[in-house]
Amino acid sequence: MANSIKSIVDYSGGEGILIEVESHITKGLPSVTIIGYASKAVNEAKDRLRASFANSNLPLPKKRITINLSPADIPKDATSLDVAMAVAVLFSDGQIKKPASDCAFLGELSLDGSLNSVRGLIGRILAGKKMGIKTFVVPVSNLDQALLIPGIAIKPAASLRDVFLDLAETLSLKTIQTGKGRLIKKASPKASIDFSEISGQVIAKRALEIAAAGHHNILLHGPPGTGKTMLARAMCGILPSLDHSEVLEVTHLHSLGSASSGDIVSERPFRSPHHTASTVAIIGGGSKPKPGEASLAHRGVLFLDELPEFNHQCLESLRQPMEDGEVTIARAKDSATYPADFILVATQNPCPCGYFGTKKPCSCSASAIAKYQRRVSGPISDRIDLHLPVHDVEHRKLLEKRSGPSQTAAIKPRVERAYSFQRQRFGAARFNNSMTNKEVRELANLSPAAKELLDNAAEKLNISARSYVRSVKVARTIADLNGETSIEPGHISEALQYRQPAALI
Repeated sequence: MANSIKSIVDYSGGEGILIEVESHITKGLPSVTIIGYASKAVNEAKDRLRASFANSNLPLPKKRITINLSPADIPKDATSLDVAMAVAVLFSDGQIKKPASDCAFLGELSLDGSLNSVRGLIGRILAGKKMGIKTFVVPVSNLDQALLIPGIAIKPAASLRDVFLDLAETLSLKTIQTGKGRLIKKASPKASIDFSEISGQVIAKRALEIAAAGHHNILLHGPPGTGKTMLARAMCGILPSLDHSEVLEVTHLHSLGSASSGDIVSERPFRSPHHTASTVAIIGGGSKPKPGEASLAHRGVLFLDELPEFNHQCLESLRQPMEDGEVTIARAKDSATYPADFILVATQNPCPCGYFGTKKPCSCSASAIAKYQRRVSGPISDRIDLHLPVHDVEHRKLLEKRSGPSQTAAIKPRVERAYSFQRQRFGAARFNNSMTNKEVRELANLSPAAKELLDNAAEKLNISARSYVRSVKVARTIADLNGETSIEPGHISEALQYRQPAALI
């Protein structure tokens, strides 16, 4: 395909596939025909081409134009092929010279000839880079995302006219070398709740610090109005900032799954879906698979307020991402795998009315309470490392002045230090919660006294094998927060107090 123009479209799971765009012009009634398994959105490009050529003062050949998208057996529904199709027509008509073989064109045409941003641009450029493409012509609105990718050359274009003048060697587009990749503009961090604004709840704050440091899932259970949601939202302030590779990864996922296709995500995401959300909304999917809330929370927090109120099937679908850190969506025509390594922060009332076991009278029957508590299955509860009761706070303390230093500012450096210890331990962006049994044996560094304490506790408290190993992982995180190389009895004791409690009734 010596005369083809290169572009890239999404195929599966945000991965890109190289598309060769060819144009053939023959005598006949003026028309534009697009072949090669094109969807309705791609087929409508013929009208966008006519309007954009006219408004860019470019002559569209008044002949029969056939545009082929190869490989023809793969469905194509990306409007980002518009610019490549326009360039193919211009080349076939002799208005421009042949673009370089290592250059790809990405962009959707507006009727006025300007270029609109492309959804999922990062995944397409990364795929093109693997295939040997070195230069990418992209819309100006996608420039910030493209600059995140290292080792490529970017030519940002505002309109089809700019692309034409560059290829006609009349007015060259500016070529930007990304080098090691760079973040041009960083979004201003969202104001988070400081831990010092939350009265009391010392143990809950400590548990959230452990969860943030080791990426452990946590469940806060207690009556309404005790600050469970406030505690969960305050967790964002103690999470370290995303590094460059994580910004690239998270921005790509949000470009695929959200409406803002050109924004940079530079802060750890905090996703809080409503309990009426469907399984597809949480896990992802659809006729053309897209990432759901679990993947949009990748490298951040997935907050499920009132966990038992969520659909049972929806909760059970979280088993795979909580265990493997990724989501696999299988459909008859396609399948996709998205990363979903998040910290699950969930809250739960003790009963439907919320006041079972408190000073206030509970209006629920014993059967209603038991049914409510069984809504969260054992396998899901077993994948939650930290279970913590949240109790009422004395009312007189709620409006006391808080003149002390920021608790969040004091906690965050400890979490960052624990992150650095785990990077040294695993050699990658992994955390203690993802340790395999082999890694627990080889890397946890459990002291003899700590192991003896854990063994005795496991026998007396009837701890399961999974809870036994999970206690070691939590203890390892506690040791990292304290800056200690080995797990001591004190770390085991603290880890055991966060284990799953017995049923209330």
